[in-house]
Amino acid sequence: MAVTNDPSSNKPMLSASELSADVASFYQGKSRQGQAPGLWTLVLSQVTTWIFARSLMNAAILGFFYGIAGALAYAMYYFSFVTGAHIVDSLRFKHGFHNMQTFMYDKFGKTGEHCFNAVISFRLVSEIFSNLLVFGFITTLFVGFNESYLIVFIAIATLIYSSIGGLHTALKTDVMQASLTIVAIAVLAIAMFMHPLFSFTDIVSSSNTADNKGWILLIVAFIQVWSYPAHDPVMTDRGFLADRSTTKKSFYYAAPISMICIMLFGLLGVFAQLNNAGGATEVTQTLNTLFSPAVMLLFCFALIVSAISTLDSTYASAAKLVAVDMKLIKPTVRNGRLVMIGFLLVGLGFIATGSKDLFDAVAISGTASLFLAPVVFFSIWSNWQVKPWALVISFASALLAGVIYMLENAGYVTLMTPLFGVEHKYVKLLILCVVASLLGCLSFVVARKKDASKP
Repeated sequence: MAVTNDPSSNKPMLSASELSADVASFYQGKSRQGQAPGLWTLVLSQVTTWIFARSLMNAAILGFFYGIAGALAYAMYYFSFVTGAHIVDSLRFKHGFHNMQTFMYDKFGKTGEHCFNAVISFRLVSEIFSNLLVFGFITTLFVGFNESYLIVFIAIATLIYSSIGGLHTALKTDVMQASLTIVAIAVLAIAMFMHPLFSFTDIVSSSNTADNKGWILLIVAFIQVWSYPAHDPVMTDRGFLADRSTTKKSFYYAAPISMICIMLFGLLGVFAQLNNAGGATEVTQTLNTLFSPAVMLLFCFALIVSAISTLDSTYASAAKLVAVDMKLIKPTVRNGRLVMIGFLLVGLGFIATGSKDLFDAVAISGTASLFLAPVVFFSIWSNWQVKPWALVISFASALLAGVIYMLENAGYVTLMTPLFGVEHKYVKLLILCVVASLLGCLSFVVARKKDASKP
C-alpha cells in the first residue's frame, strides 16, 4: 500500500524518531518542511490508532462470550469513522473552528469547554491504562515474564520515542505499525480459516440463543457511535491536519479497513468458544490449545504492535490537549514531554487499582460521551443556538449514567435491578444509555433559542 502522496513518507524509518525542533512538528504532525501528512499516512494512522490492543482483545473476548453478535457489536464502534468524518468536517468548514474546545466555548461558554475537557482527559487516561493492561494478558501465554515489569518497560519505551517527536513521530511510525498489524491479522485469519475445526456455518449461527446479550451490546454501540468520535482526540486530532478532501477520504477509507480487521479478530474469539473442549474461561487459553506456538506468537505480536501504536498517539494527543487546546501551559516541546510523563503516571496509577475489565473503559467513557450527542445533532450538524444550561443537564445525565454503570458493575450499588428488573450488565448499560441520550436531547429541544434558529 503506497504512501507516495506524503512527501515525508519516503524518508527512512530512522527519521521517524528524529528530534522535533519546532512546535508544528510536535503538535501538528507537520514535516520539517512544513508539509501536512498525506492521505495514506492519515488512513493508516487512523486505522492503527483505533485498532489498538484493547480493541483487539475486546473483540476476541466479546466473540468468545457472545458469538458473532459480540464481534459485530464491537465492530459497530468503528462506524465512528463515518460519523467522525461528518463531525470534523462540520466543525472545520461549516463553523470554522480548529478544535472542539473552541466550538464548545463559543456555544456554551467556559462550562461547555470544561465539561468537554474533563471527559476527553478521562478518555486519554483510559487509553493508556487499558493498552498497558493488555500486556498483562499477554504474560498469561508465556511462562517466566513478570507482568508488572513488562508493563513498566513498555510504558517507558513508548514514552521515550513518543516524546522525541510528538505527533510527527506518531504519524511516521503509524504507517509501519499499521502495515504490520494488518498483515498479522490477515495471517491469523488465514490460520483460522484453514484450521480443520473451522466451520463458517457454526460461526454464523453462534449467536442464535434467545438470551444472547451480544445483540444488546450492538444496540448500545449504535447509540454511542454518534457521539463517541467527538470525545476521542486521538481520532479527531487527525481531522485537522490536512485539506478537506484528504481528511474526509482518510476517515472513509479507515472505516471499512478497521471494521474488517476487528471482525476477523472477533471471529478468533468465536472460533475459540465453539471449540472450547476444555471449558476454559479465557479466550487466550482456548486459542493456545487450538493453534501452534508460532500462531500464538503472531497473536501476541499483533497486540503488542497495536498497543504501542496507540500509546504514542495518545501521548501526543495528551500533550496537545493540555498545551494547545486547554492552554494550561506554553505549547513548547519540553512542556509537551512533561505532559506525556504526567498522563503515563496517571495511567499506571489506574493499573495499580487492580481493575482488569477492558471493556469497562470503553463502556464508561462511551456512556459519558453521550452528553455530546445533542451537541453533535443540534449544535454541530443543525446549527441550533441553545441555552448553556441544556449542556449541563446533558453532561450530568451522561456522567451519572457512566458512574452508575461503573458502580453497579463493581458491586458497590444495586439500583438497576430493583428499578427495571434487569440483571445483565449490558441490559443495564443499554437502559442507562437510552435514558442519558433522551434527557440530553430533550434538554436541547427545550432550551433552543427561538429567535436564533438557523436553517
